[in-house]
Amino acid sequence: MLELKFFRQLLPMIVVFFSTSVSADVLDEIIERGTIRVGVAEFVPWTLKNKAGELVGFEIDVAKKIARDMGVKPEFKVYVWEDIIPAVQKGEIDIIAGGMAITPARALKVNFSRPLARSGGVGLATNTRMTFEIESLKQLDSPEIVIATVTDTFAASVSETLFANAKVKLFSTRDAAEKEILEGRAHVYLASMPEAQFLVLKHADVVDMPMTEPLVGNSEALAVKKGEQQLLNFLDAWVTARQSDKWLTTTHDYWFNTLEWTKDAAP
Repeated sequence: MLELKFFRQLLPMIVVFFSTSVSADVLDEIIERGTIRVGVAEFVPWTLKNKAGELVGFEIDVAKKIARDMGVKPEFKVYVWEDIIPAVQKGEIDIIAGGMAITPARALKVNFSRPLARSGGVGLATNTRMTFEIESLKQLDSPEIVIATVTDTFAASVSETLFANAKVKLFSTRDAAEKEILEGRAHVYLASMPEAQFLVLKHADVVDMPMTEPLVGNSEALAVKKGEQQLLNFLDAWVTARQSDKWLTTTHDYWFNTLEWTKDAAP
């Protein structure tokens, strides 16, 4: 009788364990559905719009290639950056492809694939008129200096360390942060190196780039909801294969080491 009573107590836990173990991984759902839902945010040159209003960029190419190799179609969903991790946690999307830097804090919320690349780390652009008398990086770390950056980005995570004494203003979108420096309400725009370079390229009469080297480097990866091990295994294998055949290197070089794509970018 004691053994029977003990078994009855364990039965609910056994049912939960086996129902969880045999539940379909999202990879199975993707294959059955015929589409992979990809979360992106607009950061140049990972994701941007061309003159026709279509999404293009390094991560768009990556997601399209992943979908082709899976035998499915990509379905892109654009988010403001701070909403993209909650989106994958809630199951609105299957993967995040947004040049997401690998950090310990993010690893508590999502599972990262193997690193896709190193994309230059954090750079800065400065408002030329407002900073023409500044001669060193140390002078930017001052209470009188306003620094604009995008919330929950790698740049934002290091801003308080790099500029502990400056006033850091966080914005939910890249456009809002860039507007601050372009309209003279911020001295500095802190972002990825490619974003800072592209901003200067478009607005050389207003902003410049005093440093050609990144302030801090980072590695980026794809991200999935915690527990989706089969999908993560596929992405790890995909990264390994596409690094081996040089597809990732070639595609990354096009978006990060040339300016050919800028002629088709939306103004």
